[in-house]
Amino acid sequence: MAIRDEFPLLAAAEFDEVITHSHVRDIALRSGRTMALVTLDNGRDHTRPSTLGPATLFELGDTLEAQRERASKGEIDAIAVTGKPYFLAAGVDLSNVADIPDRATAAELPRLGHRVLGLLHGAPVPTFVFINGLALGGGLEIGLNADYRTINAAAPAVGLPEVFLGLVPGWGGATILPNLIGIERALKVVIENPLKQNRVLKPAEALELGIADVMFGPATFLESSIRWADEVLGGKKVDRPHAPGAIERTVKWPIAVRIARDTVEKKLGTIPQSPYRALDLLELARKNDRAVGFAAEDEVIAELSGGDQFAASIYAFNLVQKRAKRPAGAPDKALAKPVTKVGIIGAGLMASQFALLFLRRLQVPVVITDLDQGRVDKAVAGIRDEIGTLVGKGRISDDEGKRLTALISGTVDKADFADCDWVIEAVFEELGVKQQVFAEVEPHLSETAVLATNTSSLSVEQIGAKLAHPERLVGFHFFNPVAVMPLIEVVNTPATDDATLSTAMRVAKDLKKNAVITRDTPGFVVNRVLAKLLGEAMHAVEQGSSFEDVVAAQRAFGFPMDPFVLLDLVGLKVGAHVLDTHHGAFPDRFFESPALHELAEAGVLLERDGKGDPKGIDKRARKIVAKHTPAGAVALSVDDLRLRIEDGLADEIKRMLDDGVVEAAEDIDLCMILGGGWPFHLGGITPYLDRVGASERVFGGTFHEPRIAGPTA
Repeated sequence: MAIRDEFPLLAAAEFDEVITHSHVRDIALRSGRTMALVTLDNGRDHTRPSTLGPATLFELGDTLEAQRERASKGEIDAIAVTGKPYFLAAGVDLSNVADIPDRATAAELPRLGHRVLGLLHGAPVPTFVFINGLALGGGLEIGLNADYRTINAAAPAVGLPEVFLGLVPGWGGATILPNLIGIERALKVVIENPLKQNRVLKPAEALELGIADVMFGPATFLESSIRWADEVLGGKKVDRPHAPGAIERTVKWPIAVRIARDTVEKKLGTIPQSPYRALDLLELARKNDRAVGFAAEDEVIAELSGGDQFAASIYAFNLVQKRAKRPAGAPDKALAKPVTKVGIIGAGLMASQFALLFLRRLQVPVVITDLDQGRVDKAVAGIRDEIGTLVGKGRISDDEGKRLTALISGTVDKADFADCDWVIEAVFEELGVKQQVFAEVEPHLSETAVLATNTSSLSVEQIGAKLAHPERLVGFHFFNPVAVMPLIEVVNTPATDDATLSTAMRVAKDLKKNAVITRDTPGFVVNRVLAKLLGEAMHAVEQGSSFEDVVAAQRAFGFPMDPFVLLDLVGLKVGAHVLDTHHGAFPDRFFESPALHELAEAGVLLERDGKGDPKGIDKRARKIVAKHTPAGAVALSVDDLRLRIEDGLADEIKRMLDDGVVEAAEDIDLCMILGGGWPFHLGGITPYLDRVGASERVFGGTFHEPRIAGPTA
């Protein structure tokens, strides 16, 4: 019976799958033995990685069954699997998973993976996987199910990213890996790395962790792997130094899992499901019982893949991987002007962050300016120190460090900006100041130079109102920390011409940032949404709600920090300024906060522990806020607060879309995920508002049709 007959629901479902075929050839080994080598290849070029959909797994399963049959007859002495150039496999085909019609069909997918990949375990002959290229998720689990693994030193990435996507390693990864490399190393791969913006492993790391047994260079990788496999067949011993012993299983294992659970809760709260379910599986793996572990993986994958969080994660994944690479409203790329020198106005912390980023990514001369030479010299020295630190940590070579050091300079003479193609300001957030610095530098620039402002809330059009050429001004709003946050809001004013906008999009791409084009409106996208959240939080406590109730009301949103910790992070004065800006623009929908202004003046909000971590609201802050509570104010319940905030967000975002702030709800979500810290597993703010009914309550519809949610049946 063919394997597809064991999984009738998946076999009957219709998927638009690019099938990865299993090609078999016999390899005559030097020893005289014979190896059956299975090569996974989807027939596409190097831009399309091989993936593992149902049809692919059916074919691979039948192929492996046939090789096991040959092995039992003595026709072959080993079975090995490798991939087409550059790829072993990029894991399950996520587009197929998203198209699974119902929960019953979803439940067959993890069982199919276990059935097929499990054929590499307990075979009549030793099994090998030659990890020749990228191996993620199910791709790596192919290797984990085999007896032995080699890895190509040039493989671009190895990892188990499932927790990042709202799932768990479900084809043996959560059960096999900790029993291969130990619980602490497995926690790094399964939990820690995915939650660090989906960090992956390099081949040398995979080797050191014990995921691979040996590593070979790319030039002779396959030949070396085959030769090594022949040696193993001849009795060569393969050490597994990280395999857990009795003491680790008894003592260290439960402690490590408990610490990891506490860490996840502190970082993410309790809303995301996948990290906790993965921890459950890793804890269960201590028994080292594959049958029990695999059954648990099946159950968890069936549960998560049919849920809202996975559907939301796939939506978010597609936004980041696809929409972000094709920004809506972007003009013709051919209009972009070359940028061969960058000028930065300002010499503070933000300006220094800009300088280092432009140096590293654009590799062009960067000149900074400020009012006095002392500030300029201090900034240049700080930037050069940062370059030295990067060299010392091995992040860049000594030669690159010397080259970047030579490219940075400072001046107080604006005439030194004459040959700059791109000039960005990083000065105080005040309209008059920004207008003045541009007025001072514009006469020295060529007519083709682009001017960019990093304003977070001011009108870009007004900033450029006194320019001789306002058409070359564009908003270019970074998020802090500049080197880490992946979003830039590119603000298009009525005067901005297509060449300027195209140049801004090209610069953002060269900086390795994701750019979203927005209209020139207060707060653009991220700050407008956050102003709604933070403004409602401050208004609620001013009206008598407890800080704790406000935190509880926003907990369902899944943010990694509560609104008051976020306020403290952005700065109380900055927060007060943002709320004032939005109240001035939209007084009927955004609250001003006199209490926040007083808190900012006093410099107090949070109480901290001995380590400096927030542990609650400072008593002085409570007293300040209480002074601003009007007589007769009625505090809302937690549920009423949550509904008020949800409905307020749905109303504001609908207005933003109706006003053309961005082209679509997807752009709002992209901004909030990349720039606002909106949880990936919730898929952005608009799917969340649809799921909780806020969209329906506010405007009688939804932002997405159909809703971004798991199967209902």
